Amino acid sequence: MAPQSFFSRPRRLRSVVMAVAATQALSACTMIPKYTRPTPPLATTWPGYARTGDNLLPKVAADIGWREFFVDPRLQALITIALRENRDLRTSAANIATAQGEYDVQHAGLFPTISATGGPMYQAPSDAAGLSFAPGLDTDKTGGGMARNPFRYYSGGIGFSSYEIDLFGRIRSLTKEAAERALYQQENMRGMVISIVSQVAMAYITWLGDRDTQALAATTLASQQNSLKLTQDKYTHGEENLLTVRQLETQVQQSAVLLTDARRKVEQDENLITLLIGAPIPQNLPDPLPLGKQSVLADLPAGLPSDLLTRRPDIVAAEHDLLASQASIGAARAAFFPRLTLTATDGVSSLQFHRLFTAAATTWGLNPSLQIPLWTWGMNSGNLKVAKATRNGKIAAYEKTVQSAFREVADALAARKAYLDEKKQMDNLVLASGDAYRLAKLRYETGTDSYLTTLDSQRYYLQAQQSQITVAVAKYQNLVTIYRAMGGGWQENSAPAATNAHDAPASSPKKSG
Repeated sequence: MAPQSFFSRPRRLRSVVMAVAATQALSACTMIPKYTRPTPPLATTWPGYARTGDNLLPKVAADIGWREFFVDPRLQALITIALRENRDLRTSAANIATAQGEYDVQHAGLFPTISATGGPMYQAPSDAAGLSFAPGLDTDKTGGGMARNPFRYYSGGIGFSSYEIDLFGRIRSLTKEAAERALYQQENMRGMVISIVSQVAMAYITWLGDRDTQALAATTLASQQNSLKLTQDKYTHGEENLLTVRQLETQVQQSAVLLTDARRKVEQDENLITLLIGAPIPQNLPDPLPLGKQSVLADLPAGLPSDLLTRRPDIVAAEHDLLASQASIGAARAAFFPRLTLTATDGVSSLQFHRLFTAAATTWGLNPSLQIPLWTWGMNSGNLKVAKATRNGKIAAYEKTVQSAFREVADALAARKAYLDEKKQMDNLVLASGDAYRLAKLRYETGTDSYLTTLDSQRYYLQAQQSQITVAVAKYQNLVTIYRAMGGGWQENSAPAATNAHDAPASSPKKSG
């Protein structure tokens, strides 16, 4: 027979691999329990929900990109830096890569690991007389003895060893578990993106409020210092009493304390923003918009409570965690049944190298092995109990996550209308207290009333302005909370309504078997 290349004829091995693939196809079922998504006891509508805005987008919050929701260019720049530099987000990305690698490793167990081997073997013979006619020994013509030439053997082959045929779905169950773990990490990262976007927005709005408070304190202090100087001049000329001077000095000191405190808060806000974005705040950022202009939306469509099941990353992640524990039950069940492993090789072997690649040197081997568990002394049943108990705990954790998310959204919606009403009331209070201060100052200047009334009116006016800023900050932070609680902020640009991937998320299967 004519010589053939070793790499052109592994026919028997191909036949074995095809037979293994056919066996795997026939054993595609697993012993994972049928999955039905738990239904936590939730209301079908939001308690106390009322639409309060007139410029709602025809999208749910999860479909609105953060660039469309936050229109302040300075805030957009800070969020961009945070998503690029935040260290927690980098850690989450590394966790995803690790989980994906673990899935690849586990998934590879479904297929045989084929490797090629080859090489010579040399072995020195012993001095035993019984080996005088062993292959490779030649008679020494000159000395009457034997020259001990080494024993030579050449071989080469391709094949796989100890490959488990997944008859009862054990490896498939473990692969399913690894896949759910990877999806769990992916949803965790999506939730972290939402958290970072909302945290940067929250800190930024607080910074704007403290800057407005600082500007208010500086303006008030300058006005009071000017009034104090005029009053001191009047007192020097005997036109004003010492009590009025002391009252004005007290007011000036209070405004100075307010200004110092506001400066401290502004600096601390900048430190927090620096931490959140993971880098120093650039000096060339766009100027900030006034407080309250960070979003073009005054309201968000609430949707239905059931929407949270597929919109909130923490809920989706909890379901993937539950599905992973569900898959581990299938692996624990399969451990009770026999395991069939297979070792197969196809190659050549010869005592002479020049005959290694001939048809006569062909060799092959097939070694199936069946392992039947007889007495495991409770190990398999214990593993199954652990898997079931873990699954039950994950069900409770999933339901708690859903309930917590429902409460978070309900609280934010309940606070929304209250903040809107409070904002209107504070605006009216500022107008009334400002007018009262103007009238009190006019009465003092005309000599109708003492300066004490003017000081009280000015103090009330300043307090009303401070409260107005505080309510404005809380109102817009509440809008950010609603946006985050409904799953918004994980994508930069808004998703088209017709092609939204989360309308039917593949990462949240309702059933698996």
